[in-house]
Amino acid sequence: MTSIYAYQKFIDVQRTVEMVLPVDPATNQRLGIELATVGAITYVSVPAGQSLPDQPAEINPQLLTDVPASLISVISDASPHVRMIRSMVKEKIATHYSVEDEIKLLRTAPSEEFDIYNAFVEDVRAWGRTERAKLGL
Repeated sequence: MTSIYAYQKFIDVQRTVEMVLPVDPATNQRLGIELATVGAITYVSVPAGQSLPDQPAEINPQLLTDVPASLISVISDASPHVRMIRSMVKEKIATHYSVEDEIKLLRTAPSEEFDIYNAFVEDVRAWGRTERAKLGL
């Protein structure tokens, strides 16, 4: 399961100190992603099974356990990554159904056409939920 860490960035006139993420030795790419900063607290998602490397002395990342749904909602609303996923869900639906088509199909329920539309929309929404789950949200 993806881990979410919370910390406060250290910022002074000369520098900003951020959390150090694990690195995949095969690709030399960082593993994890900054989800959002809410107030002064920055939330970071790190994939399951990854340990954090040593961190700069100026910061103290804390692993969040049992994250309440209310905090998940706040992080999600502030996250540009979640906004992008939500936008992609809307775009995927819009490529198949215009708003007018959706309204018409909603008015024809129950019908075979509505069932096809509804199954498609639920598949797209499930994709969005899966993508958010990869972020720990």
